[in-house]
Amino acid sequence: PLPRQVGSFIATVNKFRALETMAAFPNLNSASGLKKLDEHLLTRSYITGYQASKDDITVFTSLSKPPTSEYVNVSRWFNHIDALLRISGVSAEGSGVIVEGSSPITEEAVASPPAADSKDTAADEDDDDDVDLFGEETEEEKKAAEERAASVKASTKKKESGKSSVLIDIKPWDDETDMKKLEEAVRSIQMEGLFWGASKLVPVGYGIKKLQIMCTIVDDLVSIDTMIEEQLTVEPINEFVQSCDIVAFNKICKFHESFLNHLTFLYENAVCN
Repeated sequence: PLPRQVGSFIATVNKFRALETMAAFPNLNSASGLKKLDEHLLTRSYITGYQASKDDITVFTSLSKPPTSEYVNVSRWFNHIDALLRISGVSAEGSGVIVEGSSPITEEAVASPPAADSKDTAADEDDDDDVDLFGEETEEEKKAAEERAASVKASTKKKESGKSSVLIDIKPWDDETDMKKLEEAVRSIQMEGLFWGASKLVPVGYGIKKLQIMCTIVDDLVSIDTMIEEQLTVEPINEFVQSCDIVAFNKICKFHESFLNHLTFLYENAVCN
C-alpha cells in the first residue's frame, strides 16, 4: 500500500540524515587519526553537538594515552573531557561516532576494560598496516587507561560542582607590547577546573588594545582573584600584563550549561570571522 511505501521512504531518509551527522575517524592511535581529530576539533568544543556526550567518551577511551602538545585542539578537548569525568560526568547521548578499530562505549566495557590480548587480536586482523598500532602496552599506558575507565565508571555517581563563566580584561603596558605573546602567556596558565575560551582585542586608545578573554571555572577548584594576584600579574607574565579586571562573573546553571556551550561556540566563530 502507498502509505506503507511512504513510511518506508521517510524511515530511509531519516537513516541517511543520521549518518550525515555522525562523526567518523580513522585509528586514533596513529598520526593520521590524531591529525584528522585535531582538524575536526579546530572549530568545535565537542565531538558532536554543543555539550559533552557519549560520543566524546567513545573517542576519549579510544586513545591509548594523552595526546602530545603537537595536537593543540585534541589536547584541549582531552583535558576538558578528563576534567568533566572527574567532576560531573557525561550523560548526553550524542549523534553517534565511528572510530576505526574501536567500538561504542558500553557499561560492560566501562566495568571491565578490554584486556591487552584483545588488542593483539585486532592487530592480527589488520594485515594492511605497516606499523603495529596495537602492540604491547607499557605499564604507564595501562595505568592511564585504567584510570580513564575508572573515571568513566565513577562519573555518574559524582555530584556536579558549581561552575562560573568569567570575562576578563587584560591590559598591556603600552602600544609596543606584543599582544600575541601576551595571549600565549595568559593561556599558558593551566590548572584543573580552568578552561580558556574565546578572546579578542579591544581598542582602548592611543593605539593601545586590551585582551578580552573568556574562561569557565569550576568554583571548588579555581579562584579567579587568586589566579590574577598570584599568576597573571607576577613574573614572567607581568612582562606583558599591566593590569587585569573582571568584566563579568556569572554562575552557570545546570540547565543552562548546554545553552552556554552553544553561545560560546557562536562567539568563537564570530571572533574568527
